[in-house]
Amino acid sequence: MCTNTHRLPGLVLTDHEFTVPLEHASPDGEQITVFAREVVAPGKEDDDLPWLVYFQGGPGFGAPRPEGNEGWLKRALQEYRVLLLDQRGVGRSTPVNYQTLARFPTPQAQADYLKHFRADSIVQDAEWIRRALLGEDGQWSGLGQSYGGFCLVCYLSAAPGGLKEAIFTGGLPPLTRPPDDVYRATYRRVIEQNRRYYERYPADVERAREIVDYVTNHDVRLPGGGPLSLRRFQQLGMAFGSGGGFERVHYLIEDAFVRGKEGRELSYAFLRGFENFFHFQTNPIYAILHESIYCQEEASNWSAERVRAEYPEFALAPDRPFFFTGEMIYPWMFDEYKYLRPLKEAAELLAAYDGWPRLYDVETLRANSVPCVAAVYYDDMYVERTLSEETIRDIRGLRPWVTNEYKHSGLRLSGEKVLDRLLGMLHGEI
Repeated sequence: MCTNTHRLPGLVLTDHEFTVPLEHASPDGEQITVFAREVVAPGKEDDDLPWLVYFQGGPGFGAPRPEGNEGWLKRALQEYRVLLLDQRGVGRSTPVNYQTLARFPTPQAQADYLKHFRADSIVQDAEWIRRALLGEDGQWSGLGQSYGGFCLVCYLSAAPGGLKEAIFTGGLPPLTRPPDDVYRATYRRVIEQNRRYYERYPADVERAREIVDYVTNHDVRLPGGGPLSLRRFQQLGMAFGSGGGFERVHYLIEDAFVRGKEGRELSYAFLRGFENFFHFQTNPIYAILHESIYCQEEASNWSAERVRAEYPEFALAPDRPFFFTGEMIYPWMFDEYKYLRPLKEAAELLAAYDGWPRLYDVETLRANSVPCVAAVYYDDMYVERTLSEETIRDIRGLRPWVTNEYKHSGLRLSGEKVLDRLLGMLHGEI
């Protein structure tokens, strides 16, 4: 483990790197690096503070990079020493992308490597780090946002002795439901969000249709070289589940056209802005392993693609608005996204893989003794509320706060307020 400390107004940041086994069951095998950033308020560096480890949403995204003492971090630092964990494969941890995976001789070898990047391995990394920082018997608190909450439920199930308390924000996973149940529920949420979007911006019905017509009749190329297809255009609906998502999409498409040499055409600003919406190519774990986060002793077999056929609202029709899709991954993406193409065969192998281990021990969760609180967002488009409510019933002692005040991004947009309420609940003040 190596450390390096930086100071900026309101924060003291210390870098940590840990060498851990790729496969914890084989500790003498291949090793990878997991990075974590310790954050503490100035003047408290030497205080004996309790630790709070943060699990980021995703999968496939690094922990926040603090720029100042603000948001949920500001509230947390009043009483904790925070550890921002870059989950394996992302951020400054040993990276997973088309370049690093190219070292493997076959797609099967790539797939076998990627099987070690789910929540169960992330939890074992966290336990490795806890022992290194706090000692064998030390405990810390956990905060899990979105997929980070999935990791924290796995932690609560596999190694509850390492946790003093657990805080979930928009991140209670289904414990036993198959992927098809998850996507049926989330597609229904996406349909409702499309209707709300067009109620807010009715003129966008025609604007979206104009873009659809143009893309249908022209070979549109994005600045990065890939095609702008209709199914790719539909993916803008991913934004609908976050605060301000409607506005981001609206402002992008409201002035999509300019008059060029050959007449009306999609502007470079629109095409660049569209491409900047997505991180599939820079964060490929999200695309490759997204469906697997719901798999336990079963294959996904491209669940979102199959289940979509049950919802005709997403098919093109001249007599109804163009509906955008949500947080779904499709096999065609590994053809249309340039830097996902080298990973297509590995993705196919993982979609067909039915040997995923179980992530949650329901009986352990039903006997839970770790204090837990959770923010559950009533209209959450990414993590279905009704499935989260099933999970609440299976985690003994978990106190939920169900709210429609925020979308899925409550911790990001109003983090100080959200975390303050949850800590109040945890400490018996609310």
